[in-house]
Amino acid sequence: MSRSETRPVVLLRSTAGTGHTYVTRKNRRNHPDRLELRKFDPAARRHVMFREAR
Repeated sequence: MSRSETRPVVLLRSTAGTGHTYVTRKNRRNHPDRLELRKFDPAARRHVMFREAR
């Protein structure tokens, strides 16, 4: 299994509807479901949930 298959690049999109995104990598073997992280949204000026976009 190559590195790109194990740790793909994922896009985290804000749930606040501002369109702000973060780019990160995740380990598909440990986290097969969609990633959800609470991060700062500079457009909303507060911390909100960011979900993995496909």
